[in-house]
Amino acid sequence: MADYSTQDLQEEFLKMIRVSQETVVEAVKTWVDNVRAVTPRVSSIQVPLADRLPNPEDVVTSAYDLAEKLLAGQRQFAEELVKATAPLMAGSGSGRQEQGASAE
Repeated sequence: MADYSTQDLQEEFLKMIRVSQETVVEAVKTWVDNVRAVTPRVSSIQVPLADRLPNPEDVVTSAYDLAEKLLAGQRQFAEELVKATAPLMAGSGSGRQEQGASAE
């Protein structure tokens, strides 16, 4: 059995995700080209207040900015929890069992 480090596995996982994403983007581009080729051109429809709606690029940017902040907050929270529970970890020297043993 091959020996893989956690870093190797993470890199391979991310590579697989990226290749899958590229495949989907190419498929969507092909689909768009095919749809445009077989559908008639229609004039744009005027939707009330449409000029006040964000464009798709801004929506994506905003959503990922929020996700980045949420993930950073979750990481900080998890790191604080690890620190807070560190005294309970085996070998920390401050557990109840070790204190009882030194009292004898």
